[in-house]
Amino acid sequence: MVARPAHAERNPSLPSVSVVGAGVIGSWCALALAEAGCAVTLYDRGPGELVGATSYWAGGMLAPDCEAEVSEPLVTRLGRRSLTLWREAFPDIAFNGSLIVAHPRDRADFERFARVTPGHERVDARRIAELEPALEGRFRDGLFYPAEGHVEPRRVIPAMHRRLRALGVELRFGVAVNPEALEGLVLDCRGVWAKDALPDLRGVRGEVVTIETPEISFSRPVRLLHPRWPIYVIPRPGGRFVIGASTVENEDERVTVRSALELMSAAFAIHPAFGEARIVEMGAGLRPAFPDHAPRVQAEGRIIRVNGLYRHGFLISPAIAWAVRAWIVEGVRDDELIREKPLHAPGRSAAPASQEA
Repeated sequence: MVARPAHAERNPSLPSVSVVGAGVIGSWCALALAEAGCAVTLYDRGPGELVGATSYWAGGMLAPDCEAEVSEPLVTRLGRRSLTLWREAFPDIAFNGSLIVAHPRDRADFERFARVTPGHERVDARRIAELEPALEGRFRDGLFYPAEGHVEPRRVIPAMHRRLRALGVELRFGVAVNPEALEGLVLDCRGVWAKDALPDLRGVRGEVVTIETPEISFSRPVRLLHPRWPIYVIPRPGGRFVIGASTVENEDERVTVRSALELMSAAFAIHPAFGEARIVEMGAGLRPAFPDHAPRVQAEGRIIRVNGLYRHGFLISPAIAWAVRAWIVEGVRDDELIREKPLHAPGRSAAPASQEA
């Protein structure tokens, strides 16, 4: 994964910033601020590989139009902005679109999805076979979202950390810190671990199964609409696929037998070759969510808490990070995202102006 070369220089007029949490949102915030010239230190309680973190178990889909089915307009806006930021930072990211399919018995769900989501074109069986030859003859029509993409979290997060080091950011892994105990401006990006400071935050379990088979290949995420098992299948290198979409209102990080069976059964419904695939791993991450399932940047004096990204972490983190950067560096405030104003705007003596990111 190739990122653009480091070029930022330290700007002594900008504040030094501590970022707590090295997952996707913390890493993007650190990157945005470091490129602007802030001195940044990034902390995380876990090891450098972030095994067990929510980002480690994410699908990595960059699908703002597909997600419009269930997300707030704010998420769609941030997601579309983030597509550009992902492309600029990592030019080799796969932007091959997303493909939605459904079996005839689930036609009503298919038509509803088409009505409530923008940015798609209807494709017939011939076009589906052109996009994904492995699906030839399996579905009579589908919805293709050509602008969307996907990343592999376990590659892109380490790539971001390498870029941060090249920019002079100090990364401190295995260090559990209380944001309140740090000096200066602090970004709290701890996800569900920030419940001590955000009482209305909760963890929503998302379960995934990774399988491996040489018998089938996809070029893009494929989603199957189903009243009980709506799933996505995301291709990974080496004939592997990540199957996910379970959302469980539970903070137990163990994968249940029921969820695993439903995920794999739905994958088999997309293509029977998945029935012979080898199970590589199963895991779950706790997605941080507020009651409205919308992200929030909440300022409390010198502490800025960035949280509530729910199932959209990889989709919207770049745009949120750039909104935080615009606020700290330029005094430009996104009023829809940044919900509470601090006593003074970060890094400035006067209240910032209001403008969308």
